[in-house]
Amino acid sequence: MTLALLATGQAAQAQIFGDDQARQAILDLRQRFDQAVTAQNRLVDDNAQMRRSMLDLQQQIESLRGELARAVGSEEQLTRELAELKRTQASSQQTLQERLSKLESGGAPDEQVINGDAATAATGSERQEFDAALAVFRAGDFKAAQTGFAGFIKRYPRSNLAPSALFWLGNAQYATRDYKEAITNFRALLTAAPNHQRAPEAMLSIANCQIEMKDTRAARTSLESLVKTYPQSEAAQAGRERLARLK
Repeated sequence: MTLALLATGQAAQAQIFGDDQARQAILDLRQRFDQAVTAQNRLVDDNAQMRRSMLDLQQQIESLRGELARAVGSEEQLTRELAELKRTQASSQQTLQERLSKLESGGAPDEQVINGDAATAATGSERQEFDAALAVFRAGDFKAAQTGFAGFIKRYPRSNLAPSALFWLGNAQYATRDYKEAITNFRALLTAAPNHQRAPEAMLSIANCQIEMKDTRAARTSLESLVKTYPQSEAAQAGRERLARLK
């Protein structure tokens, strides 16, 4: 009897221990399952974050590509504009050099031509002042030359040297890219002395100013007028060549 009770007690105790171990095993499994779920959720979140980062990176790359393309386009445009500017500068310098060469080779005599009955012969002071302004022009100080020739025209508007002063004033303004004022003075020369030796050059200079101002239509009209009005002049020959390039 006693042995039977003892055996029964031991069996019950074993059952209790067995149940506790089973519960603990279940709890351990649940904990590991929860940890696994948490790890999986964290992995999903990490993957989502990585996808967002990849999308952001792709957008940044596309943006940089766009900026690079715009920069390349801007560089190409600047290169073209710089090349055009260099060509324009070279043309302007060549034109100015041609005029200076003509002046050095024999420009003085035509400054002595009397252009019409209304003109008066140059006095010694007029000639001295004109030559002083011309010397400044030759030295390349075009701003000072403008002041000198403008002052001469104001003081001696009826001098036979006034048309020549208008011509060189226009050239000084052309050299400083004051094309509108240069055209005004070249036209003033043509109005005051259409038969002056510098008149064909003045008309060619008007066309050159218009070309610099990108007014091709007006330049073509001026060149056509030059060829028609002064067909035998050297300026007309240059005008024909420029007309060919404008077409």
